[in-house]
Amino acid sequence: MRLYLATVAAEEIRWADAAGLLDGIVATPAVLAAELPQADPREVLSELAERSALPIFASVPSIDPAEIARHGKSLQRIAEHVIIAVPFIEDALPALHRLASDGIHCAATLVHSVAQGLLAAKAGASHAVIAVDALEAIGQPADPIVRGLRAALDRSGLECDVVVAGPASSTRFVELAAAGADAAVVTSASLRSFLQHPLTDRGLDRFLGDISRRAKPRRAR
Repeated sequence: MRLYLATVAAEEIRWADAAGLLDGIVATPAVLAAELPQADPREVLSELAERSALPIFASVPSIDPAEIARHGKSLQRIAEHVIIAVPFIEDALPALHRLASDGIHCAATLVHSVAQGLLAAKAGASHAVIAVDALEAIGQPADPIVRGLRAALDRSGLECDVVVAGPASSTRFVELAAAGADAAVVTSASLRSFLQHPLTDRGLDRFLGDISRRAKPRRAR
């Protein structure tokens, strides 16, 4: 499963990339506001695009169809690997379809059902982003939606990645991968937590103890 990191922090991006864990960057308005509130979003995206050839997800700052199309084309001119995130609402669908018809990759966000994801793919979205955290906040598991959408897309022959956003734990991350998700949007903190297990520290202590007790080889005289 591909991993899209929700951060614009250079050190976190470098760490994930060096570890071989980075498949893309998510630079939503919420991420930009939290990490670089005073920065010009377009300048941040330009710098990211220069540093990395991986996909960069950038959101349009409007729900008006004409503005979505205009901003989407403007953002895509920054670099070809910028993917335009468009909210899945009725008013935005014509703009999403227009952008996709022009060869611009779009991610449909705010997908909460199989029907929405399938319609987003039909309109031309290359990614359907299922808001796992929002669904599970109201007690609705995302697994059946991921599984159903992946099956429906496969049967219909539509090319669209199923992306899960905000798995709350390593267990949910694995369960959603098993359900058929193609990619996950995670924070740096979440990704680091997925690397851990209750036995990790205990095992590390044992390992360090074992190597400290090993006899050191004698140097030849």
